[in-house]
Amino acid sequence: MKIKKNLEPIISGISAAIVIGMLAFLTLETSAGVWLMFSFGATVFIVFVLYELETAQPKNIFFGHLISILVGIIFNETIGLSFYSLGLSVGIAVMLMVYFKVMHPPAASNPLVALFMDLSFDFILFPVITGSVLIILLSILINKIILKRNYPKKFF
Repeated sequence: MKIKKNLEPIISGISAAIVIGMLAFLTLETSAGVWLMFSFGATVFIVFVLYELETAQPKNIFFGHLISILVGIIFNETIGLSFYSLGLSVGIAVMLMVYFKVMHPPAASNPLVALFMDLSFDFILFPVITGSVLIILLSILINKIILKRNYPKKFF
């Protein structure tokens, strides 16, 4: 049974809360490491509200976050925090996401996070890869099973 249109915003909001809540639980209440980062809030909005867009597809989520955090960490490790590293890192992350066709708007903030939080390469596994994979898996389950949506349109 398909969810009624007037209930979709409620179910989408609850779904986003569940996914972020799980990531927050893993981060704050277990010894499993850091699973949550700021840009994931916008990511769950996209996968539960704008799920039909190319930017909401698993490939874009995973590689968009991965590319942009890599750029931010490389800038942090080589140049450090400055007005030009902040601007250039975001610009390069956007350029690479477009070039590799893995555009995911929330990921464009990852270089800022990497520079302001002085992050190193260990941040890539936890939370970027693990958090992205969990978001992708949960969004597929919730969109397909609960919301009866055709998501994802394509994986890779």
